[in-house]
Amino acid sequence: MRTLNLMAATLLVAGLSLFSCSEKIEPGNTPPAEGPSVAVRVNEARSAVQPVVYEAVGTVKARLSATVSSKLMGVIQAFKVKEGDRVKQGDLLVVLDDRQVAAQLNQAQAALAEAKKAETGAMSARAAADAGAQQARLSYARNQTMLAGGAITQETFETVDAQNKQAQAALAQAEAMVEAARFRIEQAQAAVDAATVAQKDARILAPFDGEVTAKLADAGSLAAPGTPLLTLERAGGYRVDLVVPETFIQSVRMGESVDVRISAIGEASITGTVSVIVPSADQSSRTFIVQVNIPTAESLRSGMFARVPLTVGEQKTMRILQSAVVRKGQLTGVFIVDEKDIARFRLIRTGRSYGEQVEVISGLQDGARIVVDPPSQLNNGSTVEIEK
Repeated sequence: MRTLNLMAATLLVAGLSLFSCSEKIEPGNTPPAEGPSVAVRVNEARSAVQPVVYEAVGTVKARLSATVSSKLMGVIQAFKVKEGDRVKQGDLLVVLDDRQVAAQLNQAQAALAEAKKAETGAMSARAAADAGAQQARLSYARNQTMLAGGAITQETFETVDAQNKQAQAALAQAEAMVEAARFRIEQAQAAVDAATVAQKDARILAPFDGEVTAKLADAGSLAAPGTPLLTLERAGGYRVDLVVPETFIQSVRMGESVDVRISAIGEASITGTVSVIVPSADQSSRTFIVQVNIPTAESLRSGMFARVPLTVGEQKTMRILQSAVVRKGQLTGVFIVDEKDIARFRLIRTGRSYGEQVEVISGLQDGARIVVDPPSQLNNGSTVEIEK
């Protein structure tokens, strides 16, 4: 049995050797395919100095947005709007519990009334002190004349002089009381004004015409000063905030027109204008924020994703039509036409796309004739007839 197996293995090896020798393929080009010529259109591939484009990404935002917050401490009684509502300037948005500020207003008004009464009393006291001071001055003048004529003694005159000084001091004190009463009135009036404003702040109004885009609290919650309640966006204008690496920021110019592509609203681009270049970079990402103003478009909403191609330099590259590229599984190539008008399939490596064109990184030489829109019957080695 062992001898038979050895003989069978020997015969098998000999047969394989004979088969491999008879099926050997000689080196050479693929022969032209048989059949009629295929009509094709060709373009000549040429390298040229082309603009280098960096596709910046960003987010659509409203040109003017505001976070409506509470200015006082109070419980939220009710929201008068919801997300998506359009409002006019001055429309009521949120109502807060104003009982505390109402009590403060009543207290301030009572203090103001008391201060006014105190002023009235101080003015009456001043009038009495003024009358007494005038009488004391007249008595002082008469007694001074009498002292000069020897009608009274020096001791009597000194008594009159002291009474005059006391009357003048009483007048000065009364005037000071009036000034103090008026100051207290001003303080009380300021407290009334502050309480009045606080009571108005319990009714939060829209600062401008716009749309409510977010509700950040619920009725019944306690609102403290600065607590965000709603987000409001002004209608009639949007912008795109782009993130641009520091390498390319010098190529961006104020007032430059750019094409903004927002896939969520369609493939057509929107013409925008660079309006702001933030002068400082983010230290963690080394990027700058560039704001691009764009007009209002149908279905455009803040938060959408946007792409903006920015021209950041020039470079000699080769670009061909996208319609000339043939993809077969994982392979990418083009059909070129040689000097004998025979189609040859060539593998290429492509780069970035630029509209109807694509960059060729390798695989083609300048002057190569490539087939545009290759027909389905075109194969490697097909004889072609070039359309004029």
